[in-house]
Amino acid sequence: MSDQFSNQARGDFQRARFKAFVNRLWSTLSGQPSTLLSYDEVKEKLHIGGPIYRGVQTVHVDQIAGSLNRYHEFDRVFLPASDKLSERWQRVNRAFYQEISLPPVVLYKVGQVYFVVDGHHRVSVAREQGQIYIEAEVRECATRVNIKPDIRLEDLQILGTKVNFLERTSLDTLRPDANIKVTIPDGFERMLEHIAVHRYFMGIDWKRDISEEEAVAHWYDTVYMPVVQVIRDTNILKDFPGKTEGDLYLWVLDHQRYLVQEGESLQPPETAARTFVDDETKKPSRKTRSDKRSTPQSGSADKGKKRKP
Repeated sequence: MSDQFSNQARGDFQRARFKAFVNRLWSTLSGQPSTLLSYDEVKEKLHIGGPIYRGVQTVHVDQIAGSLNRYHEFDRVFLPASDKLSERWQRVNRAFYQEISLPPVVLYKVGQVYFVVDGHHRVSVAREQGQIYIEAEVRECATRVNIKPDIRLEDLQILGTKVNFLERTSLDTLRPDANIKVTIPDGFERMLEHIAVHRYFMGIDWKRDISEEEAVAHWYDTVYMPVVQVIRDTNILKDFPGKTEGDLYLWVLDHQRYLVQEGESLQPPETAARTFVDDETKKPSRKTRSDKRSTPQSGSADKGKKRKP
């Protein structure tokens, strides 16, 4: 019986290694991520806090997509990336066939993603054996942004700039329902510039000093949301696959700046948004967007204006 379990474990490991090879090949061809998320990298970019002990929980194995310190030893779906893992992996796998109970794995939770602290081989075997859930001691880390198991490295870069934006503006505190998303790499930096310009002109109009919190809330209510409301009312986002309301907001302000440079008067945000929508709907092919639309603009979108957006 022991030999039978050993043979089964050996065969399972060989199949797992072959699937890991196929996954790596597909990753190379498709450009999709193949390695586990690094907890240290996520911690650095997202400025996460904690961890706070949450006790033993039942965790969906598909949500485990990262590692504290062994992210190079397994691929994104926890298949073994090296034959060096053979002995330990097969030992854990034999315990599965022998129905031997193993201690819970130890995980850190960030958003909707779990990172393995202890129990990498147990997670790997569980996934390979088709388990949907696994018992785990969970420690949760505070984060100002949500991440999911399928997050890409470029998404992580943008989320890092979003964390910086939220730390600078406290928008998530001032407007708890706000959830701005962008795919433009410097999108949040450009929004910080918009807020700074908006604050400057608020001070001129109101003839007093404007606090950062006041400027952020007023920008969100009177500049950002009016543009977003037009985007929602016209349902134009459907013509920009993969883009967000935040992306279109930035494009609207770029369009507004272009019109001012062409000698037209500065329009209120909602009017500029409707002008942008009208121009886009007149184009013969609205689903084809030039690369310039996604290319970061140099400088502030408001630079050179005589009034706030």
